[in-house]
Amino acid sequence: MVKSTPSPITNRKPSKVETLKENSNFLREPVATEIQEDTTHFSENAVQILKFHGSYQQDNRDNRVKGQEKDYQFMLRTRNPGGFVPPELYLALDTLADEYGNHTLRATTRQGFQLHGILKKNLKAAIATIIKNMGSTLGACGDLNRNVMAPPAPFKNKSEYQYAWEYANNVAELLTPQTGAYYEIWLDGEMAITAEENPEVKAARQQNGTGTIFHDKEEPIYGTYYMPRKFKVSVTVPGDNSIDLYSQDLSLVVMTNDKGELEGFNVFAGGGLGRTHNKEETFARLADPICYVEKDDVYNIVKAIVATQRDYGDRTDRRHARLKYLIHDWGVDKFRSMVEKYFGKPLEPYKPLPEFKYQDFLGWNEQGDGKLFLGLSIDNGRVKDEGNFKLKTALREIVEKYNLPIHLTPHQNVLLCEIEPSDKQDIQKILDGYGVVSDLEKIDPIVRYSMACPALPTCGLAVTESERVIPEILERIRTLLDKVGLQEEHFVVRMTGCPNGCARPYMAELGFVGSAPEAYQLWLGGSPNQTRLALPYMERLNVNDLETQLEPIFVYFKESRKPEESFGDFCDRIGFNAIREFAAKYETQTVASSKITDDSDGLVETMADSTTTPLTEESERQEVAIANTTTANSRSRHRISLNDDVYTQVKQLAQSQGKSMTQIINAVLGEYLKNLE
Repeated sequence: MVKSTPSPITNRKPSKVETLKENSNFLREPVATEIQEDTTHFSENAVQILKFHGSYQQDNRDNRVKGQEKDYQFMLRTRNPGGFVPPELYLALDTLADEYGNHTLRATTRQGFQLHGILKKNLKAAIATIIKNMGSTLGACGDLNRNVMAPPAPFKNKSEYQYAWEYANNVAELLTPQTGAYYEIWLDGEMAITAEENPEVKAARQQNGTGTIFHDKEEPIYGTYYMPRKFKVSVTVPGDNSIDLYSQDLSLVVMTNDKGELEGFNVFAGGGLGRTHNKEETFARLADPICYVEKDDVYNIVKAIVATQRDYGDRTDRRHARLKYLIHDWGVDKFRSMVEKYFGKPLEPYKPLPEFKYQDFLGWNEQGDGKLFLGLSIDNGRVKDEGNFKLKTALREIVEKYNLPIHLTPHQNVLLCEIEPSDKQDIQKILDGYGVVSDLEKIDPIVRYSMACPALPTCGLAVTESERVIPEILERIRTLLDKVGLQEEHFVVRMTGCPNGCARPYMAELGFVGSAPEAYQLWLGGSPNQTRLALPYMERLNVNDLETQLEPIFVYFKESRKPEESFGDFCDRIGFNAIREFAAKYETQTVASSKITDDSDGLVETMADSTTTPLTEESERQEVAIANTTTANSRSRHRISLNDDVYTQVKQLAQSQGKSMTQIINAVLGEYLKNLE
């Protein structure tokens, strides 16, 4: 029998969170005590356990004032396997957003909803309301299985999709925490009315013999310590990568026969994207194919992989605690061998699959049973009313009037499902009346395929903006593409305010990863179908210099791409050395102008613009480089110094004008030299 107790990898002391989990009495304390206290926030220890209940303690960083208490608030995240949100739950969440939250809902990249801005005094009422309306927040955060993802499209005539939803729900049920703490704290011990548990799932949770469960614990699968870190699972069908399967700890791919009957599952493991700047031991990683299992063994393989990570994952260093690091350190063969021991019999070889493609299922579509579904593109998942655009009001009115369920997509969009064809015209009229665009021809593809995390002001990990600036960033990228003759081009753009990668930027064709205020790492070369990792091209790109850095890359792409080649595939094929060489030689077409509002690119660059690595603060503030353009194919640089005051003034002017410092300096010097003539 394989051991079923956590095994220290080294003699190092377990991390603080491990002790908190051990002393929590299966996630009860200190949350149960502190929720009764009349305070604005929880203690640091309670915050760690609160995550398991689906909530993060945050504060509005825009409102921070030195010497004053933070503006504490809470984010609540729902758990919706496969993204399914029944109408009564959606209406309850919509009401909670207005009564207790910030009047918005946010669809997440894991097919759940987030409520922001909830005060501690309202937290219990909010969670209780969610539970009583067929929802849950249990396990949406914390060191355990997160929301199980599945393709959101409600195809009723495709059996493989039906199986994907069924097993996403079953695996979520299998890995749901069994502690009574959740209902004790948020419903005062009253159990919520739920559907009867699947007998196969219940039996799998109790079946042992290979070390996968604890018979003497309140948590038969997780034990006292739960998982070393979060554990992400998805279930999909061959060819459908709407769920970014390579970024998951564990992915199951439904395998059917020619009659559409379920036979088994292909299994992937070891994906994960979170990393830390300047910590090379942390990195994004793609999942590996592990094996194939018959359908009757699917719960046993899930338990075997969970148990392997539970017992051998690193509990001393939380940066090194995800399953991807265990597989990286061990190698796939050793990992597969250990999983086999927990599984209790030899593993079958992985079966061939077709190429995976990304899909978002937007627009009007047929379900396959005579009904329709409508996919609505939501910028960064934010469901809100703003000016003449009233998405939140429109969705409430439609769900309320037609009693429609919603499927959340892994791309932060929503699908309105089970629509009678006779209601299509009326629903479209409601959307049009509230300014909600459903016509895909009216949505810029570069916006459609983009994602951003919330970042500032609520996320405590953010080092810079994401959701609030990506609309402007995308507009500037579109303007630049138009300028260089790529009007019809689009690609996958993703942005995060820190390196944790919540919007999965490391799978994007063009990824922005927050590295400092107003600055981002630039990642290039991911696949348009999210099947290949991007790589870091530039360590620090200031947002004011976006055009300066991207223009030569886009021009090179236009000149040297293969027919129908995507931007990400081009960057991967051509390589960064070639891109950097082209950029170094690239000369922008300058139009002489004496106006600061002139849109031409200049020949003066800050040294931070012209290098792919960050400079010291001293050099970034004081040095500029002047390009020598004596030949069309060469470019040399000479340094001159600016004093601090001038540098600051130029930077402020560039920000106020929405231009790069290069453009501002060129315009000012051009005017000065013209006056000397």
